[in-house]
Amino acid sequence: MDRKQRSVGVVLFDGFELLDVFGPVELLSRLPEEYPITYVAPQDGPVRSGQGAEIIADASFTDAATPDIVMVPGGMGTRPLVGDATFLRQLSHWATTAPLITSVCTGSALLAAAGLLEGYRATSNKAAFAWASGHGRDVTWVPRARWVHDRDRWTSSGVAAGMDMTAALIGHLSGTEVGATAAREIELELHTDPDWDPFAAHYGLD
Repeated sequence: MDRKQRSVGVVLFDGFELLDVFGPVELLSRLPEEYPITYVAPQDGPVRSGQGAEIIADASFTDAATPDIVMVPGGMGTRPLVGDATFLRQLSHWATTAPLITSVCTGSALLAAAGLLEGYRATSNKAAFAWASGHGRDVTWVPRARWVHDRDRWTSSGVAAGMDMTAALIGHLSGTEVGATAAREIELELHTDPDWDPFAAHYGLD
C-alpha cells in the first residue's frame, strides 16, 4: 500500500447532511499528513448544513485545485441542486479529473446528474433510492449495498454508511490495518462487508 499524501476536497452546499461530511472527515483526520482536507463550495465562506450548523468553505469551485479525492455528501440540499445547471457544471469541471470521486448518501445523485457516474456502478441512500437512481443516463444503480467501489468511484448508502465506506477507502489506499486503526481510535464498530445492507430490504429494494 502507498502511504503518500492524497488531498481530499469535501463539497459543501446549503442543506448538506452533517454526518455525511464529518463522519468521513473524523476518520480521515486521524491521518492528517496523508489526507489533508479542503472544504469547497460554489462560493467560499459560510455554508449552512441541513441541521443549521454553518461550516466555512475554504475555496470556491473556481478557485480550488482539483484534489486527489473528491467527496460529495448528501442531504436535503441535493434536491434542488440536481436541477441546477450552473452547480452541476461547476462540480463536473472541478471534479472530473480527480483520481478518485466519492459520495455519501444522496451525494451520488449529484454525481450522476453531473455526468460523473456514467458507465459506473453506484448506490445511494435506500430511503431515497428511487429518487436518487432516477439521475444519470448510464449508471448501474445497486439497490443492495452498504457501499459500491467501481474503479475510481466510491459511493455509499445513507449517512452513517459513509463512515464504513471511508474506512474501507483508507484501507484500500493506505492498508487494511490503517483503516481499522482509524476506526478503533474513534470507537467505531465497522461493517466491513460492502454487501451488508438490511436497509434495502426494509425499503423493499431487494
